Amino acid sequence: MSRKQQRGEVTVERVLDAALDLYAREGEPGLTVSALTRVSGVSTGSIYHHFGNLHGVVSALALRWLGRLIGELATALTAHQDARSGIEAVVRAYLGFVRDQPAAARLLHSPFADQEGSARAGEIRDNQEARLTPIEQWLDGHRKAGELVDLPSPLIETLVLGPVIGFARRWLTLGDVDLEEGARVLPDRIWRSVSP
Repeated sequence: MSRKQQRGEVTVERVLDAALDLYAREGEPGLTVSALTRVSGVSTGSIYHHFGNLHGVVSALALRWLGRLIGELATALTAHQDARSGIEAVVRAYLGFVRDQPAAARLLHSPFADQEGSARAGEIRDNQEARLTPIEQWLDGHRKAGELVDLPSPLIETLVLGPVIGFARRWLTLGDVDLEEGARVLPDRIWRSVSP
């Protein structure tokens, strides 16, 4: 990698780190190009060069954290040989991510992320394929072995992640649920929905 490419990568990382920091402190309204230049020390021209516009910054930030979340879920799932332990580990890993990375989780559960996900679903899936493939293979193997309900993988994923996402959104937006209680109760309840 050339020095210019290395500098470009450093610039991108500085902008994305600053963007998450701004998002955490000030929410979406505080995430502006002028605030990014002030916090990151990166020029406006560099931001436009690397990201196109502010929307591009937020998209890149969401993809960065989506990749990290999927990576953590894949690691949690594939570390377990039996279906129940794997499914329960995914639930706990998702809630652990939300607890440990609340700003990133808030971004990933935001209306912006929902709109991006709908508009660019195929592109996002292609971008995350290396992380998603082990998850799909694990689910497929356990389903074929009769250890998971005989449903297509997308339905199993929905049964597992749907309740976790709903719970996470509620914790992130209203704060009227106990994340630790969810981590104790949800794994078993969700397992029941996908057990054979």
